[in-house]
Amino acid sequence: PSVQVGAGIGSVLGRLLGLSTEQVKNLIPVGAAAAIAAAFNTPLAAVVFALEEIMGDLNAPMMGGVVLASATAWVVLRLLLGDHPLFKVPQYHLVSSAEFAVYAVLGLAGGVVSAIFARLLLGMRARFLRFRRKTVWFQPVVGGLLVGVMGWFVPQVLGVGYGFVGDALNGNMALRLMLLLLVLKLIAVTTSYASGNAGGIFGPALFIGAMLGGSVGTAAHHLFPAYTATAGAYALVGMGAVFAGVVRAPMTSVLIIFEMTQDYAVIVPLMIANLVSLFVASLLQHEPIYEALAVQDGIHLPTAKTRQRLGQRRVGSIMKSASQLLPAETTVREALERASASEFRSWLVTDRRGVIGIIDLSLLLDEPAEGAEKKLGGLVDALAFPHIHSDQGLDLALERMGENQLDILPVVNRANVHKLEGIVTLRDVLNAYGVNRA
Repeated sequence: PSVQVGAGIGSVLGRLLGLSTEQVKNLIPVGAAAAIAAAFNTPLAAVVFALEEIMGDLNAPMMGGVVLASATAWVVLRLLLGDHPLFKVPQYHLVSSAEFAVYAVLGLAGGVVSAIFARLLLGMRARFLRFRRKTVWFQPVVGGLLVGVMGWFVPQVLGVGYGFVGDALNGNMALRLMLLLLVLKLIAVTTSYASGNAGGIFGPALFIGAMLGGSVGTAAHHLFPAYTATAGAYALVGMGAVFAGVVRAPMTSVLIIFEMTQDYAVIVPLMIANLVSLFVASLLQHEPIYEALAVQDGIHLPTAKTRQRLGQRRVGSIMKSASQLLPAETTVREALERASASEFRSWLVTDRRGVIGIIDLSLLLDEPAEGAEKKLGGLVDALAFPHIHSDQGLDLALERMGENQLDILPVVNRANVHKLEGIVTLRDVLNAYGVNRA
């Protein structure tokens, strides 16, 4: 939420000042950095997060603006509330070199928990998104009821929970309670977020990481008291490990823990656990959570690789107005009748939202005779269908046509995957490359 609010303020100010679209875009990471610096008292981590996660480029040209905004926000925070770390922790130290193995195990557990968090959140959110639109007003009630029931029996699961994180960091929490809060917080956060209630990524990742690290640390210190530190040190490292696995920002995850606690003693164990967690989480959940959430909302943002390939031939240069459209209410029988008079083998399926998928002739022919009255809307996946954006290259369009055995692709808006801007055909792509089809 803090990132969204800060970025939104930057965008609004840019528009009020009459700046160009490109200048307004450049204010997004600037506002986000200011918000993170103020919300967590972490000016350096805010700069790295804005460049590493939002821009995807640590050498972004707007680095000066990001640094200035983060520093200014931190100064204002300090003037208003004083300069205090978010968490007060005792001074930790490495007891034995054998602890590195335990921290690696903690990183492994952090990666698994991070992947569970991402998959649970995305899976539940996808389920809620599939419900009929008329139930949208009721969905937060369902999520709130479940979280409320859990909070009735275990009130520690409610709220941001920084007080309980502080208890875990200082070794003042029992193992069973930490394990219970780890499981319940996973369910509560994902349910609340997916159902449309308030929810975030940063705070829950830190809470869950502290409970996981505290649990691993308590168990390790019980088994090897002479070779391991107290549970608080592992809770601190666990926060960074889960943050790295969920957010996929390894540099930010190290800096934010260091700045929030102002403790440099566990920086090496923190880096080890974060690296292991990042690797494991990437294996178990390939798509980063922020990108996956945007895709679920029909928003497809350009990657750093896309932005770098500015000289390539773009889809926008050859796309044409949309045709070959079939309403979602069309039956298979009706579609086959229309297909006989078409030069294409693929057609776009649309409803009131816009384009929701592509139907291919082979798929229609494979339908059994009793399925002739099926409607096309039930044969396509509105959340994931082949498409292209106008700023992407012709090589990608050709690749996606080949992967899906299609001769037509919808060109859709990045901010709304269902908003149809045009179409690109296989013949047009080949002609652009100088390959004329008979």
